[in-house]
Amino acid sequence: MSKRVLVIGAHSADFVWRAGGAIAVATAAGGTAQVIALSYGERGESGELWKVEGQTIESVKTVRHAEAEKAAGALGAEFRALDFGDYPLEIDQERLLTIADLIRDAAPDAIVTHTDTDPFNPDHGLASGAVARARSLAAGAGVPSAFRAVRPPALYLFEPHQPELCNFVPTTFVDITGVLEAKLAAMAEMKAQQYLQTYYAQRADQRGNHARRATGDDAIRQAEAFMRVIPDLVEQL
Repeated sequence: MSKRVLVIGAHSADFVWRAGGAIAVATAAGGTAQVIALSYGERGESGELWKVEGQTIESVKTVRHAEAEKAAGALGAEFRALDFGDYPLEIDQERLLTIADLIRDAAPDAIVTHTDTDPFNPDHGLASGAVARARSLAAGAGVPSAFRAVRPPALYLFEPHQPELCNFVPTTFVDITGVLEAKLAAMAEMKAQQYLQTYYAQRADQRGNHARRATGDDAIRQAEAFMRVIPDLVEQL
């Protein structure tokens, strides 16, 4: 695992379901993990909260922030929300440069974000494109003397809810067997989307089966799947 991991999601809970285990693996190994949510998902992903009579946007944001902060804490990560708004999420030049600056500040070894396609969630693909572009800017797209640049971080896409419809082909499995309890605790904090807890617990078991078959390691019980975008460099086989 990379020592410094930066996970950027469109909404405040995206990191929990799709990369919570990998985050916990990184921090348990002595690394650091930062989570950036481009929005709180207050309009499109907080259905349970809107059942409360008299509910407001600001109140939903407050609840979502608290939930995500606790979830990140359970994984040993730092959480930050940019509050760009959701459904639709919009990224203009100023916001793109903000993301690039955050990548420069974090100087991560790896960035994890959404797939570029999601037919059921318009914010996810937009977030993916913005993160990929911001990564290129942060890594020095331009005249070196005019920009503060970081070493190009590896870029991974976490598994979407409907992988076969989102151009997702797993290339990397992360064994999360030893940190499963931390992921379950993080998921339990996201009370506005409790229906996803069972789904992603089951998904961890399924990907654990795939990881066992790929590696022959019978000790792997749960895993998370990722798709690497930037090719890896192998100095020798």
